[in-house]
Amino acid sequence: MTCWPEGYGRRVLASVDSTLSEAARTAADLTGPQWILALEQTAARGRRGRVWVHPVGNFAATLVVHPDEAPGVAALRSFVMSLALLRACVAVTGRNDVFSLKWPNDVLLQGGKVAGILLESAGQGRGVSHLAIGVGVNLIAAPAQSSVEQRAVRPVSLWSETGVRLDPEQFLDALAAAYAPLEQQFLDFGFAPIRAGWMAHAARLGQVITARTGQTETTGTFEDVDADGNLILTTAHGRVAIAAADVFF
Repeated sequence: MTCWPEGYGRRVLASVDSTLSEAARTAADLTGPQWILALEQTAARGRRGRVWVHPVGNFAATLVVHPDEAPGVAALRSFVMSLALLRACVAVTGRNDVFSLKWPNDVLLQGGKVAGILLESAGQGRGVSHLAIGVGVNLIAAPAQSSVEQRAVRPVSLWSETGVRLDPEQFLDALAAAYAPLEQQFLDFGFAPIRAGWMAHAARLGQVITARTGQTETTGTFEDVDADGNLILTTAHGRVAIAAADVFF
């Protein structure tokens, strides 16, 4: 039986527009980190304002934290969460060989996208008043390939690929338990051990990939993720550090 981590709040909502929106509405009233799980979302969203498809039975949750770091450091929690997601998936399936991490914040299962992360924050100046880490996992159903961007990896579900069927609250237990010690590690030792853990599961490391930022595409060999979380590609023009992009294989 998974134990709920001490100090973390838990809210389970039957329906909400978006757990990220609920996080923004309630963050100021929280005295500690809180998980918000929605069994249904009516206006879910993904990266860059894209619609996030959320069939009933899939996982949609947001962790709200109040960081005490500069925004760039606080944002490295996307790597903390993606590593926690991978470990939770391994814990519930018993499969360590089929999951990998796609920069910057997707979890792959048998090469297909099973989970994604979206960060939103609020604050003034150099501070962050709260950070909301939104997590979506295809537990029982995946969007059709036709519904995702051209060249994107195929969507898959945990159930279809592993035969393991969980309800969202069961997965929340596993994810919260996986995240809490990694958060503590991040607070105590910084990004370095998180980065090392993430790199151990990096998809397409040492292979040629393409990173697209706006209308610009950069193709090169995936060499590393640096201390700031940037993607490092070796291209025909040398090493390039990319802070944010959509990655295609």
